Amino acid sequence: MASFRTRPGPGGRRVWQVRIKKTGYPEMARTFDLKTEAQVWAKQIESEMDRGVFVSRAEAEGTTLAEALERYSREITPAKKPSTQSRETIRARAIARASLARRSLASIKGSDIATFIRGRQAEGLGANAIRLDLALLSHVFTVAGSAWGMESLGNPVKRIRGQRPKLPGGRTRRLVDDEHQRLVEAASKDQGGNIGPLITWAIETAMRRGEIAAMRWEHLDRKARVLLLPETKNGTPRRVPLSVAALAVLDVLPRRIDGRVWGMRPDSISQAFERVCGAAGIEGLTFHDLRHEATSRLFEKGLNPMEVAAITGHKTLQMLKRYTHLRAEDLVGRLG
Repeated sequence: MASFRTRPGPGGRRVWQVRIKKTGYPEMARTFDLKTEAQVWAKQIESEMDRGVFVSRAEAEGTTLAEALERYSREITPAKKPSTQSRETIRARAIARASLARRSLASIKGSDIATFIRGRQAEGLGANAIRLDLALLSHVFTVAGSAWGMESLGNPVKRIRGQRPKLPGGRTRRLVDDEHQRLVEAASKDQGGNIGPLITWAIETAMRRGEIAAMRWEHLDRKARVLLLPETKNGTPRRVPLSVAALAVLDVLPRRIDGRVWGMRPDSISQAFERVCGAAGIEGLTFHDLRHEATSRLFEKGLNPMEVAAITGHKTLQMLKRYTHLRAEDLVGRLG
């Protein structure tokens, strides 16, 4: 059934073309650099046809990764949250510029993904950015093999689990000595908005920066002492119980006409916090570190992991652990 012949290839070199014809199946043809590669491929296809398990690879072989990324951005990405859409579109465009994107989906192997990882590391990308690249690539292959009808297509990303870059350990930065008081004092003198009350709010609630920026008065149940977060980073709505100190923060805030609580964008919050840290003479502290601080304080108050996760919105205990940094000195009193 298989026939082999040589023909001129790129650069004037000879390549091997193999054709397979079998009644009841579409004609198959591929070109290889070596005859042995052509023979291996032909043997595999003929075996699948003989066993009745053949699935055409034509579409997977005729679709490049760049084309698949473009289709994914057009059909799959728009169904995600707006914040995710923009980040994912930028990520897809960056991957589409890599040499790997010029390859057909069917030709990409686990070793090619490993090479892609090394290339991204050479470009200076961090472990988390590369893992997000791999997550997007993996989903592209999964969607292509299911929703796009490329049943023969495997997922090469799943074959290199042990070669994924390891995430660095979580930050351990917490407020020390009199830093909290210095932050409050510096924030009280800042002319850039409500950063002082906002800092206290972050420490009392363990909310993410984006969740704080999106707060609306209509989502506050003052009587139940609960704030609804209809949209969160992990896509699951959450109700945050509020301490007396958290409610006191809200009590002194003026009501905005647009219904928002703070009137600050996420990047504006970070900029204001950085400005306050500079005025207070505090180094190495980020606004996100306040979420670490708040989460650790919840444990120090005696809450169990499930209770803390319900407040912070962590999906897994492993992720919760990365955000928790208990100080040995604060645990001594509980040992007896």
